[in-house]
Amino acid sequence: MTPIGRVCELTRYPVKSMAGAPLESADLGLHGIEGDRRFAFRRVGDGGGFPFLTAGRFPELLTYQPIGEPLPTHVRTPSGSELELRSDELRDEIVRRSGHDVELMMFKHGIFDDGTLSIISATTIDAICAEAGVETDRRRMRANVVLETDGLPPFGEDAWIGATLVLGDAIVSVTARDERCAMVNIDPDTGARDPRVMKAVVRMNGNYAGVYATVVRAGAIHAGQTVHLVRAAVSS
Repeated sequence: MTPIGRVCELTRYPVKSMAGAPLESADLGLHGIEGDRRFAFRRVGDGGGFPFLTAGRFPELLTYQPIGEPLPTHVRTPSGSELELRSDELRDEIVRRSGHDVELMMFKHGIFDDGTLSIISATTIDAICAEAGVETDRRRMRANVVLETDGLPPFGEDAWIGATLVLGDAIVSVTARDERCAMVNIDPDTGARDPRVMKAVVRMNGNYAGVYATVVRAGAIHAGQTVHLVRAAVSS
């Protein structure tokens, strides 16, 4: 078991594609961080396999801030109003601004694009933003866990596939690289798009940045916690 660094940031995303909520600590269960991605707005009448309203269709959705722990009760809108999450007022505003008829859905175990936990190193984020020529903003990557690593090169997380990470009492299995979408291009404060970010990820690492993991053993995790890497055994 090798120490590879420490947790420097934890983030929960209670409503899919809305702003994240920074955390000092969190309960990591078998379905990810408690309260993570437990709500989403579904596009009414969309019969496709992924009918949810995301920032890819409505970039300003990133500027809405859920309020409440671990599940939100209200949302702070870009204008500063605080509206109940389940209210007609919030739904009507999102319909008006996005141009999509939507309804709020709640998911017992969350709604994830891939793995239930996303992890990336600060080194990788810094390298991407430097290559893209934009100010470093870790929020663009929308990771649950950002690590300060000891000597890891950019995109060094790719080598963790098949290994496990130990974060205090919690253990996670690293399952896949995180293939990026155009959401990394969106400024979390304004919703403005900058294609240089995703282009940088494509040039540098074939459009992958960070990794997904599944939870093997639940436990509490917190900022500052040492993270250990356990390599998979090699069969003879």
